[in-house]
Amino acid sequence: MLREQTLEKLRHMQLRGMAAALMAQSQDPEAQALSFEERLGLLVDEEWTQRRNRALERLLREAKLRLPACPEDLDYSPARGLDRALMRSLVTCAFVRDHQNLLVLGATGVGKTYVACALGNACCRMGLRTRYFRLSALLTELTLAKGDGSYPAFMARLAKTELLILDDFGLTPLSVPEARDLLEVIDDRTLTRSTLVASQLPLEMWHGAIADPTLADAILDRLIHNAHKIHLKGESMRKMKGPKGTSALPTREV
Repeated sequence: MLREQTLEKLRHMQLRGMAAALMAQSQDPEAQALSFEERLGLLVDEEWTQRRNRALERLLREAKLRLPACPEDLDYSPARGLDRALMRSLVTCAFVRDHQNLLVLGATGVGKTYVACALGNACCRMGLRTRYFRLSALLTELTLAKGDGSYPAFMARLAKTELLILDDFGLTPLSVPEARDLLEVIDDRTLTRSTLVASQLPLEMWHGAIADPTLADAILDRLIHNAHKIHLKGESMRKMKGPKGTSALPTREV
């Protein structure tokens, strides 16, 4: 009876991990030989693990990463030009805690999105809020938010996001209104949050992809001045590793 009351209290306090571990201990003869401190430690460990797992699931769900990419699955083939030492540093997410930016550059198909999503995955594992957007989709959402009155709340969520991933920058030129919207997003994050930008456009061509030169100066100054850079090279991984007749990137690069 005492055990049932304890289980009920644990569940009422949302300590589901501890409740499950206590049930498991009650059915395990070997657990009875453990000391009180050892059994309590196992209960706390299970609660901790379950909470961490639930938090990770929530962060990954909110991140909306385009690919289920993991840092462990990155392909470090020499032809790609992906620096292993740099990636070891980046996956610690210290650059996010230091509010630095990251630019991932390279031709179409070389795995920019995969690298970006792998780093997004790493940030979620570290408990950092992450959000992935194709730049065109973000600009569309900003326009819709202005129309339905949710713009302030949407901008506030973006400002709190510790790593914002913007994919396909420069795929199409930015109009003046789009550049203004992007500048507002970037300006809110400067020196307080991190932004990862992936683009097939060479860095020296970014300025020309923004209609207004003054806005281009402001956007690029905020993005580039404290940014790490990854330049991916080699053949398109879609052609090399994608299923025959499709253009989908694999969920594992190696």
